[in-house]
Amino acid sequence: MDEVTQAVENLKKEWNQAVTQLKDNIAAIESCGKTGKGTAEANSLPRLNASAQDALQLLKSLQFRLDLLAQQLPTFEEVQSGQATLESWDEQYKKLRAGLRNANLQAKENTKKAAQEERELLLGGGEESTIRRRNLQTKAGMQSAAESITESLHESTSVLRKAEGEYQGHRSLLMRTRGLLSTMQRQDVLDRIILTIGFILFTLAVLYVVSRRIGLLTLQRKLADAIRSGSLSAEDIVAKAQRGAAPANVPPAPPTVYDEL
Repeated sequence: MDEVTQAVENLKKEWNQAVTQLKDNIAAIESCGKTGKGTAEANSLPRLNASAQDALQLLKSLQFRLDLLAQQLPTFEEVQSGQATLESWDEQYKKLRAGLRNANLQAKENTKKAAQEERELLLGGGEESTIRRRNLQTKAGMQSAAESITESLHESTSVLRKAEGEYQGHRSLLMRTRGLLSTMQRQDVLDRIILTIGFILFTLAVLYVVSRRIGLLTLQRKLADAIRSGSLSAEDIVAKAQRGAAPANVPPAPPTVYDEL
């Protein structure tokens, strides 16, 4: 399996684990105020929300990493599949974030309802009233914690939206950078082709000049050897050169009177 394909598969596994953890946190937050364990639930609510926020940030990071890897997949079909997965993740992320907000609103509603029931029971008086008062104080503290967490959640949502905007800006910059790199790579290939063709032409020209020079030197050497051996004189060479310089299509001049004499 290709390294990029394997990395995408690992991201999918990590995404599923983070989604499962976030869903568990959302379910736990939504049930706060229903079990009657006011103190424990009030103490666990900030921890559950912090864990949920960490999971949301992890999911956003996984989306960014998948967006980078999807463009590097080896086949066109895999690239399309990666883009489809990215779109599916984005929709799932939005639903989970909305679910977390609704879970905190539900927890707030649960604590309000529990507090109202405690107030009604508190009117009974006696020892039971004292116990109910203590429970009411506990649930009132849980309600205050839920309200604080809800406000914190809204602030975290604003931060996430800002981070998402910065992510879109980085993505646009990354796409432009990829386009420039592709252009530079094509220009580099073209430059290499031009240099190669130029070098070949230059080499052929050099070989041609060298071969002509070698031929002339060989001819000169043969003529010198012929002159030294006496088989050819300098006058013969001059006469042959003159005959060779005369135009081939000019007929010989007719004999004159002086030639006949």
